[in-house]
Amino acid sequence: MPSAEEQLSELTRGVVDLVQRDELLDRLREGRPLKVKAGFDPTRPDLHLGHTVLLQKMRQFQDFGHEVTFLIGDFTAMVGDPTGQNDMRPRLTREEVLSAAKTYQEQAFRVLDRSKTRVRYNSEWLAKLSLDKVVELAAKRTLARTLERRDFRERFEQHRDIYLHELLYPLLQGYDSVALESDIELGGTDQLFNLMVGRDLMQRYGQKPQLVLTTPILEGIDARIEDGRVTGKKMSKSADNYVGLTEAPVDMFRKCMQVDDQVIWRFYELLSERTTAEIAVLRQKNDPIGAKAAFATEVVTRFHDAAAAKSAEATFRATYLGDGIPDEVPETSVPSEGGKLLLAKALAHAKLVTSNGEGRRLIQGGGVEVDGAVVKDALFALEAGGSYLVRVGSKNRRFCRLRVTP
Repeated sequence: MPSAEEQLSELTRGVVDLVQRDELLDRLREGRPLKVKAGFDPTRPDLHLGHTVLLQKMRQFQDFGHEVTFLIGDFTAMVGDPTGQNDMRPRLTREEVLSAAKTYQEQAFRVLDRSKTRVRYNSEWLAKLSLDKVVELAAKRTLARTLERRDFRERFEQHRDIYLHELLYPLLQGYDSVALESDIELGGTDQLFNLMVGRDLMQRYGQKPQLVLTTPILEGIDARIEDGRVTGKKMSKSADNYVGLTEAPVDMFRKCMQVDDQVIWRFYELLSERTTAEIAVLRQKNDPIGAKAAFATEVVTRFHDAAAAKSAEATFRATYLGDGIPDEVPETSVPSEGGKLLLAKALAHAKLVTSNGEGRRLIQGGGVEVDGAVVKDALFALEAGGSYLVRVGSKNRRFCRLRVTP
């Protein structure tokens, strides 16, 4: 096992919140395997690269010889985590949760070492809590402290409903740490409040409080740099800006290549297994296409294999960087306005650009083709009833067949 200082340097890479650094160093110096846990509420069946930010931090702890528990929140998922919600989350059935949990595990083991991972379900202890134990648990947290959570506070101030079971969620998640007697709990930045509740509860149950590490929420592949900062929606299926762990190799490669030239370094920092020094060497080369291709190759290799990554890169370069057209082109229907639709608006409707303004700039810069012909007129319109093969971008070509409905 590397020294405590060496472990601390690597384990805190990319971490946002760390409570407490000195305590973590002291426990690492003890030389014993630390009990590390991270909980996942299986609310949807598939994982994407955004989820792997946390999974890779778990894998780092595994590689240093620590005991990692992949905690499936099958009980808490049915309660519904209100984090970041302005309204109550929809309740899930146990069947829905268990179905999602099965695929969660299989996909998570593409990152975690299966032989070194302890899988637990929090229904093992939460479902067995008698009413008097629930009351005892609730008595260890005040309402005032609970309302410090931003989403609860905002709903309270806006006179929006807060249901009592939602107030129990942080306590139930915190009790997981008590049940597992964890040394460290990992989570995304949106989970900091819940993780700190666990730290507080452990002390109230007479246990040594866990340390807390949070990892960033990864932005989607459509993120941009504004005023020196990465901005954009978090990676999610609902925003259609994700790279799924079970996607075909060429699709994974293509989506990684869509990442902005500057934003790719954010992806390297949070997802790459390359060292900080190796990433610095790549940046010095000033070759964004090469850097993105190297990242895409790493991702596809990890979730498929090296042969699939090599094939995906060859297909991508022939199709998207050359003059070829993909075998499968996504199709999108867009509504016309009075029998026509401005090309810039059509691009925005199809999510090929983030706004009408970006579409106009791209068109004027010669970055858009319609049926093989470059269009530079920002007022160019597509006729209703037509079907058009649209190509966007030059370095990173994207295709879509747009059908303009009357």
